[in-house]
Amino acid sequence: MARRITLDFLKTESASGAILAAAALAAIVMANSPGDGLYFRFIEAPFTIHIGGFNETLSVLEWVKQGLMAVFFFVVGLEIKYEALKGELANPRRLALPILAALGGMLVPALVYVAFNLGHGGSPQGWPTPVATDIAFAMAALAVAGPRLPSALRVFLLTLAIVDDLGAVAVIGVVFTDHVRIALLAAALAALALMGLLMRWRAAPYLFYAIGFLLVWGFTLKSGISTSVAGVAAAMAIPIEPRKPGRPGVLEDFMESLHPYVAYLILPLFAFCAAGFDFGRLTLADLTGPVALGVAAALFLGKPLGVFGATSALIGLKLARRPMGTRWIELFGLSLLCGIGFTMSLFIGELAFPLGGALQAQLRAGVIAGSVLSTLAGIAVLWWAQRSRDAAA
Repeated sequence: MARRITLDFLKTESASGAILAAAALAAIVMANSPGDGLYFRFIEAPFTIHIGGFNETLSVLEWVKQGLMAVFFFVVGLEIKYEALKGELANPRRLALPILAALGGMLVPALVYVAFNLGHGGSPQGWPTPVATDIAFAMAALAVAGPRLPSALRVFLLTLAIVDDLGAVAVIGVVFTDHVRIALLAAALAALALMGLLMRWRAAPYLFYAIGFLLVWGFTLKSGISTSVAGVAAAMAIPIEPRKPGRPGVLEDFMESLHPYVAYLILPLFAFCAAGFDFGRLTLADLTGPVALGVAAALFLGKPLGVFGATSALIGLKLARRPMGTRWIELFGLSLLCGIGFTMSLFIGELAFPLGGALQAQLRAGVIAGSVLSTLAGIAVLWWAQRSRDAAA
């Protein structure tokens, strides 16, 4: 069962990468076309949700970021819990390599970004932007470049990216929480505790869990803490045990039902809303600014250096083994794909820099440049590795 869930996840992520790319390209084309005003009016349009005592007005982009992306992080949390209890992360012998590779892939890019932004005009507060990997894009690129490469390579990338995402959520919760409203945070924790109590009721209707998630999300949004934290926290309160023998658990049901909507709708919609920027407004100074260069270098250089460096060190010191059947060149190509930050980098960058400012333009240029370079380089290396395998067969 664990292997089937993992393979289904891999297939969905690989297929959704093309849709993500199309959504991002559509955003960039619209933002630089005669109808650019329509695009920017759409993502900046205010929208109010008023239900009982809950009243909030945000732009379309902010609702996608704070609302729909919370569902994305909820699914990420479900995947983390599932893998930790039944999947790849449940095997202690396999944990060291992807966990430390992910940590290396977070630390080194952050240092590279800071190195570009320590001087005059730099913005070191953006250091979390390049720490996470876009699973969908990375999986899609791997599927294109090496469809016949060992399956262990795909599972390693998935495990690494899940740990990577968990670290990114922790960073978001710590770094991007300025003013916390304690009473509302306490209410969110109380709602989370109620979800935890539901785990004792084996026949609890799924609707109750959905209501619990909405309560945790709503109180968290009002408390001042990023709703990405609420999504992952709520996922931890979903039971994994099956209700009846031979049936999937509640967690698996939620994960399987929500994941296609996240992969094919929520992430592409976020990419469409967040990726568009007007090239006409960018000057040479913007394109060569410390934020743009820092993000691009952190993704394209820092990510593979951190991931491959940590992987090589662990294997070289015999503290871990290479994933079964893989070669060094394939691990290097995989490390390059980890530099595809895209949706995760755009999401974190939206938190780090004010919307509509020059730094946002630099950020988006850097994210797209670094992600594109990482994609092309990773695909080239893995394609060569695939050809080498085929020739030797």
